[in-house]
Amino acid sequence: MRPRKMCGEETQPHQGSHMSSMLIIADEPKIRILLRAVLERAGHRVTEAADGREGVALYRQEPVDLVIADIHMPDLNGLDLILELTSEFLNVKVIAISRTQGKDIGGIDVAKLLGARQTLQKPFSLERFRAAVAYELAH
Repeated sequence: MRPRKMCGEETQPHQGSHMSSMLIIADEPKIRILLRAVLERAGHRVTEAADGREGVALYRQEPVDLVIADIHMPDLNGLDLILELTSEFLNVKVIAISRTQGKDIGGIDVAKLLGARQTLQKPFSLERFRAAVAYELAH
């Protein structure tokens, strides 16, 4: 296991990486902080939204290369968010994330039907997350 860098330490983007824009939409601050750190370390520009409504508004204001959205959120949930984005923006790329227990189990399948390109069930490995992001940016 590699040692984690502390806040304030400089990180360099991986060689050959392309700076892409990302929007993380999740109501859990810990999830947003973790995913933002991973994406920024890879050299991407990241915007965050704490709920679906804010996420849609940010995307309308400035579309991004990739949206990472939690399915279970208050106000406008991830499924409604995906439906709204994919019906309004034909080329939007969304990775949906969800917990593996409770009412979100079926949400993963519904997210795919609504237009999510990939789905990740929590807990997921950071390697799996990085691979999903890389794949979506390449396709």
